[in-house]
Amino acid sequence: MSHTNRGIRIAAILGSVRPGNYTSKALALVADEIHRREDINLEIVDPAELSLPAPGLPDDTPDAGRLREAVRNATGVIFATPEYHGSFSSVIKLVIENLGFPNVLAGKPVALLGVAAGQIGAIKSLEALGSVCAHVGAIVLPGPVSVANVRQVFDEEGRCLDARIEKRIRSVATNLIDYIHGAICPRIALEAMVRGEADHCH
Repeated sequence: MSHTNRGIRIAAILGSVRPGNYTSKALALVADEIHRREDINLEIVDPAELSLPAPGLPDDTPDAGRLREAVRNATGVIFATPEYHGSFSSVIKLVIENLGFPNVLAGKPVALLGVAAGQIGAIKSLEALGSVCAHVGAIVLPGPVSVANVRQVFDEEGRCLDARIEKRIRSVATNLIDYIHGAICPRIALEAMVRGEADHCH
């Protein structure tokens, strides 16, 4: 996990642990867009750095606790997944299974990004992932971004070779930030005013 310490908190969860994966290349563009905003604290959750128990095993491990804390403290969450066998990755599912019950995603705005090697893109993955996130109570934002033919979209250094696609990928960040500023921050400000506290959501 890596983060910067600012105001609004976003947790971005990477759904691939394969070295040099294209999902991380796409998520890097989203992260770059977020880093342009001085009021945003971004925490990137890389499951390759965590040892998460399988469903049914005790989930009181230090890494599972760190994962839940990152999502619990987030104002919004981004999931970035590759498409495997017509669905989102088992890595993302393992993350969601380790977010507790009730799931700490409940009530959080969630933005979705999917990449696939094929021409159809990650549409099936994003539909399935959105359904799971909604089931545990997350607010799944409209307009998930699917990147098709991802091996032709990025070069080996992670540069996006299509300006139109890069703009769409970056919109994952801007759409979530716009939602937070429009829907979450006013609520936080009102709650802070009622409690007589300072509002840090700005």
